[in-house]
Amino acid sequence: MRFQILHESRGRVRLRAVQPSMSMEQADLLEAWLLALECVDQATVHERICGVIVVYHGERDELYDALSAFSYAQASQQTRVISRNSRAINREYKQKLVMKVVRRYLKKLFLPLVFRRAINACLAVPRIWHAGRVLCRGRLTVDVLDGVAIGVSLLTGDFSTAGSVRFLLGIGELLDEWTHKKSVDDLAKSMSLQVDQVWQQRGYGTQELVPLDSVQPGDLIVIHTGHVLPMDGILEQGDVMLNQASLTGESVPVAKRPGSAVYAGSVVEEGNCVVRVTGAVGENRYDRIVRMIEESERLKSGAENRAYDLADRLVPWCLGGSLLTWLLTGNTTRAVSVLMVDFSCALKLSMPLSVLSAMREAGRYKITVKGGKYLEKLSEADTVIFDKTGTLTHACPTVASVVPFNGQDETEMLRVAACLEEHFPHSVANAVVREAEERGLDHSEMHSEVEYVVAHGIATKIGKRRAVIGSRHFVFEDEGVKIRKKDQAQFDALDPGCSWLYLAIGGVLSAAIGILDPLRPEAREIVELLHETGIKKTVMLTGDSQNAAAAIAKQLGLDDFHAEVLPEDKARYIQDEQAQGRTVVMIGDGINDAPALSLSDVGVAIGSGATIAREVADITIAAEDLRELVLLRELSEKLMRRIGRNYRFVMGFNSGLILLGALGVLAPATSALLHNTSTLLLSMDCLTNLLAESGG
Repeated sequence: MRFQILHESRGRVRLRAVQPSMSMEQADLLEAWLLALECVDQATVHERICGVIVVYHGERDELYDALSAFSYAQASQQTRVISRNSRAINREYKQKLVMKVVRRYLKKLFLPLVFRRAINACLAVPRIWHAGRVLCRGRLTVDVLDGVAIGVSLLTGDFSTAGSVRFLLGIGELLDEWTHKKSVDDLAKSMSLQVDQVWQQRGYGTQELVPLDSVQPGDLIVIHTGHVLPMDGILEQGDVMLNQASLTGESVPVAKRPGSAVYAGSVVEEGNCVVRVTGAVGENRYDRIVRMIEESERLKSGAENRAYDLADRLVPWCLGGSLLTWLLTGNTTRAVSVLMVDFSCALKLSMPLSVLSAMREAGRYKITVKGGKYLEKLSEADTVIFDKTGTLTHACPTVASVVPFNGQDETEMLRVAACLEEHFPHSVANAVVREAEERGLDHSEMHSEVEYVVAHGIATKIGKRRAVIGSRHFVFEDEGVKIRKKDQAQFDALDPGCSWLYLAIGGVLSAAIGILDPLRPEAREIVELLHETGIKKTVMLTGDSQNAAAAIAKQLGLDDFHAEVLPEDKARYIQDEQAQGRTVVMIGDGINDAPALSLSDVGVAIGSGATIAREVADITIAAEDLRELVLLRELSEKLMRRIGRNYRFVMGFNSGLILLGALGVLAPATSALLHNTSTLLLSMDCLTNLLAESGG
């Protein structure tokens, strides 16, 4: 496909797709395909003008080569478009907004005054009627204030003011509805299942990794510990513990046995299972629940809820002020001027817009935030807890050495280890599998069903002998594995600079696999920067040995650390910190981090980590750079400062308008115009980038 270069600068290019027109579906596909490219940081496609804006890193020729080879047909097979709603929502509401403004000014230009007054009066009736119904139910809300303001304007013959108030209220409601729908769509994207492939059972004991789209109802799929169910189905084999938090909100796993119905979005915490698919992709309970998010307000921030409550609480005061003004002055115009001003529009519109804008801005940096309340909590946080492996260290540790014992062959032991580890989404397991692949080893299935022991290791049977692989504690203490006397000296000489994974077959140590787990180069800097942003306590919780953990904590400048901890220990530590009044942020990437991520005030998952970690976390960051944590903290603090500034402006400015209206300085139409104009300008300001204020 051909693209025309319109403008180019370092790391950014603006293009035009050479085609007569572009549909919304094509724009979504092109944008998703671009974002999937490794060299692309940001991509925006404007379908109306066939325009493309790409922010990238690396060599531009790499991007241009990819674009020249692009085709919609090929991209549709390679790329999964998570949501096709966003572009349609934007187009729909832009058109509504434009038409609303155009209709108003066409009426002003071409209709005689008498017709305009008649139309304003007719269009005002529904609002006045609604206000009356609310009042009859014994409620005094902003709807009543709006209805009274419009009604009084009509009774005093000020049809122009009534029309202006109704028009600006309509604009505000349209923007609020647009904001809400867009927010729901963004949330749906963040909660969508990021599953492209699944293990399909072809025959007895035979599994094949296939594209998710190829799976049909009636097929058997295999789900291993830590993986998410991508489709609805019936459990055919295996007893498992399912985390259904994304469906029910309960973090406690539920036991499922053969014959039970299981639903997409659940995560297998313990055990392995075979599921017979009952629904096609996209036609499952999880997708339906995502569509029902509109009915839930549970992810609103406290600031948004306070804004809504305050707006309604101020209604009686506005009505009382208007009545008092009329009683003291006997001037209906002054009383109407007070009624023209309310705090609702600005409070109810600017707060959600501020939060949504911050969430979108986070998305530009590949940070997914599942709700505004998590940004608010993050700004209040004083304690940050890190997992070690895959968080403070690189998510891709490497195998440094394979040391065979008990007369075993090094290559064969690596092959066996890779065979056991390939089903489990942990960085160390990935390192073993990757090393076997690099050595060209075939590690096809050779064992019976695998038992995964969270935070410890894996157990299975090879032939009639029990095989285990995992930590020192698991292999030697829990499993009671022995070391041959002739191997003891070799065992004692293992390099203490490596983390060791132990493989035992038949109760005897057969191999030790040394894993190098280098720290992220930015890790120490991140700890220092977090302290500078106001974080008082940084802690590392790890399953590593005491000596290794102490060395890392000292190297990074952490305030505290705890070694050889289990998942329940991490969760207990967080509960203890919260009991002391601390607001805790937990950062992790593994299955064993899931309970802690769920219990913390803000759970942050590393994007390359285990599925269950991303599912239970409140925020997901990309794995490239931990500096995103500092950026996120800065974003949340600036959001709360903006919200505070908005509160002060709304209360101060509108109070001033009410006072000037009561004194007769401002006419009703002027009060309404200033009030609604300030609301729109404030809303536009809320949509500006927060980090751009400091060049971030």
